Amino acid sequence: MIKKKNMDKEKIKFEEGIAIERVDESDLFRLLDYPKYFDLMQFPLPSGRELINKLSGAGIIAKMSGGGIGITNLGAVLFAKDLNDFDGLVRKAVRVIVYDGKGRTRGIKEQEETLGYALGLDGLIEYVSNELPAREEIKNAFRRSIKLYPDIAIRELATNMLIHQDFSVTGTGPKVEIFDGRVEFTNPGHPLVDPLRFVDENPKSLNEKLARIMRMMNFCEERGSGIDKTIEESERFHLPGVEFVVGSHSFKAILYAPKKLNEMSRDEKVRACYQHCCLRHVSQEKMTNRSLRERFQIDGKNSAQAS
Repeated sequence: MIKKKNMDKEKIKFEEGIAIERVDESDLFRLLDYPKYFDLMQFPLPSGRELINKLSGAGIIAKMSGGGIGITNLGAVLFAKDLNDFDGLVRKAVRVIVYDGKGRTRGIKEQEETLGYALGLDGLIEYVSNELPAREEIKNAFRRSIKLYPDIAIRELATNMLIHQDFSVTGTGPKVEIFDGRVEFTNPGHPLVDPLRFVDENPKSLNEKLARIMRMMNFCEERGSGIDKTIEESERFHLPGVEFVVGSHSFKAILYAPKKLNEMSRDEKVRACYQHCCLRHVSQEKMTNRSLRERFQIDGKNSAQAS
């Protein structure tokens, strides 16, 4: 009989909490794709007691007092074959919603990724990228598709959305929404760093063990460069500045489709200028009229426009 254990959130971190207690090895194999952990870590797959010790040492399972093993929240959220098997994690599956238009009144497609994050992240990113619009370009009689949004930015924002969510916020989970002209990545909770300092501040995470193991499996770098890469790529693709929005119980990062300078709002111009300045600062370079012209694709003869 498999039972879910209630944990005191005030005394134990989410990752250390027990998602399901008292499982045997057959249940463990049924519920978790634990061989994927050893594959991603490039470790040989052990067996018997060594397997239990390795998984316990990694925090994926925990040895229970009185005997038996339990699957931790960390192990479940990363390697669950189906998050619906874990009562406390059902709402932590990632939803991807595609809308017709700029608002939420006409949803045309929705998918939920119920695999654990380590198992499903690559598929999630591929699905989101395939749903995003592209433009066609004809060159030398050949037609090719040009992406409007950079893959690196999609990957970094999706990974941050998962790692930095507040799992104690109930009734909601991570969500990617695709609109005409923008993509929104939303997670429960608030960032520990002021969004205005994302580029130069040291990274902090509510879920340190989750961030660490995701870094060890090469899903993220855990050194604060993800947002830098996102902003850098948004500049290279000539997108408006990335928008970060702190809600009452959520945090949202918004990527906007490319716009010409005269199509951007004042807020979009200011945000892009500020982020450009931050990138130059952490590179120990100064923002100049020329660098800003390159950022906004302003012709050299119109240097006063950048000023």
